[in-house]
Amino acid sequence: MYIPKYYTITDVTEITEFVTHNAFATIVSIRKGKPIAAHIPLMLQTIQGEDYLTGHLAYGNPLWRTFEEVDEVLVIFNGPHAYISSSWYEKENVPTWNYQVVHIYGKASLMEGKELAQDLAQLLEKYEKFRENPVLWDKLSPELLEQEMKGIKGFKIKITEMQAAYKLSQNRNATDYANIIQQLYKEKEPQADRIADAMKKRHMK
Repeated sequence: MYIPKYYTITDVTEITEFVTHNAFATIVSIRKGKPIAAHIPLMLQTIQGEDYLTGHLAYGNPLWRTFEEVDEVLVIFNGPHAYISSSWYEKENVPTWNYQVVHIYGKASLMEGKELAQDLAQLLEKYEKFRENPVLWDKLSPELLEQEMKGIKGFKIKITEMQAAYKLSQNRNATDYANIIQQLYKEKEPQADRIADAMKKRHMK
């Protein structure tokens, strides 16, 4: 990913936090010489001291069949993004787009049996535990679990490289930066609000 120096993020803790809160990812691989992708939630986990992304695909999804054929896959985590009008600058310039994104590269391998069951239980725990009537792994019947697991392929991706870009108007002067935040809030649009929040947080560091 091309990342100008202004926008490069290298803090592993910050990247980890971003991936955890923007967990619906795009996995890109190659099949028969053509890019192929899937869009699924992933979890960032440490397994035997190594960092992995874990998840599962429908059995019918051809993406998992590529894992033994490619050296690495690319996983993209998108955060908020918003249009930045040049009318918000002190001096004449062109408009742009602010965004946050993380790219992770890694070697994918399949998970089965108890390893997959444990990962699925953790996934349910992550998204169900705070609900009024959580449906956790131990509340589902063994028959249903056995049936559903036949229809999926679990996998883990051993992380080899992480790249993060936060394009948040870091190259603008203080006046422009403050005005961009103010104008983004005026948009009254969720993505614009989140970019404004990210800019405020970054300014406070």
